[in-house]
Amino acid sequence: MISTRHWPAPGSDTVVMDLIFPYAATTRDITVRVAPRYLPDQSDPDAPRHVWSYHVRIENGGTEAVQLRSRRWLITDGAGRCESIEGPGVIGQQPVIEPGMAFDYVSGVPLATPSGTMDGAYHMTGASGGFDVDIPAFVLTVPAAGGH
Repeated sequence: MISTRHWPAPGSDTVVMDLIFPYAATTRDITVRVAPRYLPDQSDPDAPRHVWSYHVRIENGGTEAVQLRSRRWLITDGAGRCESIEGPGVIGQQPVIEPGMAFDYVSGVPLATPSGTMDGAYHMTGASGGFDVDIPAFVLTVPAAGGH
């Protein structure tokens, strides 16, 4: 899923945004929101393989357009094993996010353990130069039976 839209959307409510995206961090007027979701249909605990999707929303609350140039993720599984992933853009794009706009995307991550964490940063550029934007640390957990 990829989209760019006005933020906040007409009639939107920050309480609703906090319910949809339980993790958020703001750096230099850029807010990164994350909503992870366990994917039982793609997971196989006996393998062991546990898969989550994560929906990221990047909101530009500033006064200048910014471009997401690169990403850096730190993924830690439940056994404490860490993996660092760096690369250009996200999902094959380096989006430009205009003031008052947002960029959304969904990606995924597999782990060998039923829990873990992710956090990181995006490198952005704008008219005033380059800067890093924090991606909030978020938890990946297998929900209790019957949950998603």
